[in-house]
Amino acid sequence: MTVARTICLGFLVIIAIGTILLLLPISSSDGTWDNFVTALFTATSAVCVTGLVVVDTGTHYSGLGQFFIILLIQLGGLGYMTVNTFLLLLLGRRLGLRDRVALQQSLDTTEMSGVVPLVRSILAMTLIFELTGTFLLLFVFTPDFGLDKGFWLSIFHSVSAFNNAGFSLFADNLIGYAGSIPVNLVITLLVIFGGIGYQVIMEMYMWVRDRISKSRERVVFSLHFKIVTSTTLILLVVGTLGLFFTESQNPETLKNVGFLEKLLSAWFQSVISRTAGFNSINIGEMTTAALFIIIALMFIGASPGSTGGGIKTTTVRVLASGTRSVLQGRTQVLCFDRQIPPELILKAVAVVVSSLGVVVLATLVLTISDPKSEFIALLFEVVSAFATVGLSMGITADLSTVGQLVLIVTMYVGRVGMIMLMSAIIGDPKPSNIRYPEENLLVG
Repeated sequence: MTVARTICLGFLVIIAIGTILLLLPISSSDGTWDNFVTALFTATSAVCVTGLVVVDTGTHYSGLGQFFIILLIQLGGLGYMTVNTFLLLLLGRRLGLRDRVALQQSLDTTEMSGVVPLVRSILAMTLIFELTGTFLLLFVFTPDFGLDKGFWLSIFHSVSAFNNAGFSLFADNLIGYAGSIPVNLVITLLVIFGGIGYQVIMEMYMWVRDRISKSRERVVFSLHFKIVTSTTLILLVVGTLGLFFTESQNPETLKNVGFLEKLLSAWFQSVISRTAGFNSINIGEMTTAALFIIIALMFIGASPGSTGGGIKTTTVRVLASGTRSVLQGRTQVLCFDRQIPPELILKAVAVVVSSLGVVVLATLVLTISDPKSEFIALLFEVVSAFATVGLSMGITADLSTVGQLVLIVTMYVGRVGMIMLMSAIIGDPKPSNIRYPEENLLVG
């Protein structure tokens, strides 16, 4: 049982427990046993914080079933090792070296000494953001649905948004609130903060704290912080402008609404497309150009150490910086006046190549199992599942059983990560002192 196997099996155990809970008659609105594939798909989507669904969450599941789903989302968003560490701390058990290494790899941090305080900070931070989101959404949902239902809707959507899950209790997701500025801003801010990672949020907090207290010791932002924030900002702006111009004249989506709602919807989908599965416009009616932009944003995804998926913003930035270095004739990859280690460059290449391999293979299988569906819809579905986004062109429920099982596997692989999964299958690499001779070859 290596660390990677512990993490991968941990997610499988949570998915299995979630499937059993959702199968029970108490979880369905009609009080009957649920279909196994439906329960498995929903549990996997919740644990992997994806948001793809084959049934309407608000009507198919009872209140208890919806509670199970939001619980699985919370566990999946925090991660298996974070939850496991929290339980060990509650029991008063000290963490051994193996537990600390596993937690370090799960959180994708570089240091091991501060992982336990980091877990406490993550739990506190999650609670603060989700309670704040719930409080703000109450002002929207309570007047529409009353206090009891409005409170539950606020909790559900706040937890779903911060964990980048994209599950909604409305049949049309958030299309009914496309013009609501409070809903759009609260949901997108929760998604952004959940998607940039806990380390970035902590650095932001320490910077603000020092500014307020006027401390002489100023926080120096890490390279990770600079890359994540700058890349996220670029993607948000580019995505918003791209979706605004490609959908402004589409009569099925944004043509017949005002300028403010157009801009708000473009901003909303730009944020959501990289990590969470909410939608304020009908994805299936969007233009091919807009769908292609969303596929690219979904594949990039969120940032390391966050609740989102994808190949991550830092991976894209490292490869972009490497490309720039090649074009400038440099032998070193630089970013913000810092040199990127060769090991990180190799890891970024491995992440992209393996991710493309999964997407291509899953799409190929879907074209065979569901030949009646359009290729763009199948590719969209696969990238959404792999990047744990949850957006869909509306074909998820119509896929064959084989197609849904393919998406289940794809969601799981996207959540644990290809490198972590391959490490769990192959085992820890064995060090070697053998060095081979170099030889040039033609590239490009």
